[in-house]
Amino acid sequence: MPEGDTVWRTARHLDRALSGSALLASDFRVPALATLDLSGQVVDATLSRGKHLLTRIGALTLHTHLKMEGAWHLYRPGSPWRRPAHEARVVLRTGDWTAVGFALGVVEVVPRDREDSVVGHLGPDLLGPDWDEDEALRRLRSDPGREVGDALLDQRNLAGIGNLYKSELCFLAGVHPRLPVGEVPDLPRLVRRARAALDANKERVEQTLTGDLRRGRQTWVYRREAQPCRRCGTTVRVGLQGPEGRERATYWCPSCQPEPRPEG
Repeated sequence: MPEGDTVWRTARHLDRALSGSALLASDFRVPALATLDLSGQVVDATLSRGKHLLTRIGALTLHTHLKMEGAWHLYRPGSPWRRPAHEARVVLRTGDWTAVGFALGVVEVVPRDREDSVVGHLGPDLLGPDWDEDEALRRLRSDPGREVGDALLDQRNLAGIGNLYKSELCFLAGVHPRLPVGEVPDLPRLVRRARAALDANKERVEQTLTGDLRRGRQTWVYRREAQPCRRCGTTVRVGLQGPEGRERATYWCPSCQPEPRPEG
């Protein structure tokens, strides 16, 4: 699933291409919106909220989420699409651009004054203009027994962290992903590092947490199971973490991030 920095960059591209232009045509290829026609409406803005995208068109807001496979593409008129047409869920056409949302996990349209109904549950956005570190920390600390890796992924605590950043941030903080939030030595520093990492990567197509953009060198532990830790040489491990039915892979170095000791 794309991280918050990827979604931020997608929003910026859509905003630059579409904002200020009237739609010549719209095509919503989802049953609930199949008859909706927004042609003639002006696109005012596209912005990101964590991993969510909000495209404001007239009095309405198009809310989309990329989930695992989704992507927005921009094409000049007449240009061939780079993904199959049957994957398209939304097509927005102006005089200069055609924006196509492929395999989007969420497509819904709400009145603009009801955007909170789709994103109001989110915690502070790490890349948002209204970022609030104190509120993010308050939400994280509200459940001190929760595993920190799971808490970081919960968008209700802070919005924008995905599985890549979860694993990498825990490594950089020297904490095991299963360590309870209440036992993390310096939670504010971890949260500040999260914001700095997303901000540093938001302009890049290729993310890096190591500072090295070469293929295979961008991460410390993420997707490096059975390989040596870049710091100490210990074999990186992988396991599942999260609520039943929604488990996600998590990566760690057993030496740099010792396993939490069971109570008692």
